[in-house]
Order: sequence, then structure tokens, then C-alpha cells
Amino acid sequence: MFRAVFRLSAAGARSLARSRPCSSAPLASRCYSHGKVETEEEFDARWVTYFSKPDIDAWELRKGMNTLMCYDLVPEPKILDSALRACRRLNDLASAVRILEAVKDKAGPHKDIYPYLIQELKPTLTELGISTPEDLGIDKL
Repeated sequence: MFRAVFRLSAAGARSLARSRPCSSAPLASRCYSHGKVETEEEFDARWVTYFSKPDIDAWELRKGMNTLMCYDLVPEPKILDSALRACRRLNDLASAVRILEAVKDKAGPHKDIYPYLIQELKPTLTELGISTPEDLGIDKL
């Protein structure tokens, strides 16, 4: 029975392959550079505004951080400051620590970026009562 099904499906596939006309139409090319280019200041301001929304919920916070981490950059301290303040408004300590872990991972082999960010964020972390992954001891796991 399986042999008959295979034979019929193979014959059908051959007939479909033969019935397609061979066309050599030129491929359309698209130019995507006609849009406005966002400056670094506009990019930073957009994300600070996003995380500073008073009615941001946990899903929007995670979605925003996920989108931000997809970019080929390490976020500026002012963006991280507003994201950490959003975590505090939501009383979500786990997300705040996860943001710091993601930034450390995003910094990658550049060992001077993460300490700089922690140095810049230290007043905010102290004000909000957020511990770093190193303070919690979870960076050694």
C-alpha cells in the first residue's frame, strides 16, 4: 500500500516539475535607505521614554528589554536607569537583576564596559535597593 502511495506522489511531483514554465524575469531590487536615520540621542530618548511610561506593565518591560538586547549595542546607562526604575515601579526585583545579567552578557569579552555601567548606575541601584548579580553571588553559578 505504501509503495502505491509513494509511486502516485512521485509521479505527481514529476508532472508538477515539468509543467512549470522556465522564466528568466529580472529580480526587483529595493532600496531601503530612503528612510530617516535615527541619531544616537533620538534612540536613547525613545527608549528612556518607553521605560518611563507610568502605566508600563511587566510584559511591556520584558518586551522592551528583549527588543533592546536584540540590537548590536550595549544600552547607555540612562536607558538602563529608566528600565531599572520601571522594575522598581512594578516591584519586580527579578527583572532588575535579569537586566543587569543581560547587560553583562551583552558586554561580552569587553571587560571594561560592565564595570563602567555599574559605576554609572551605582547611585540608582543604591536608591532603589537593587543588588547586582555579584552582590547576590549568582554570577559564580
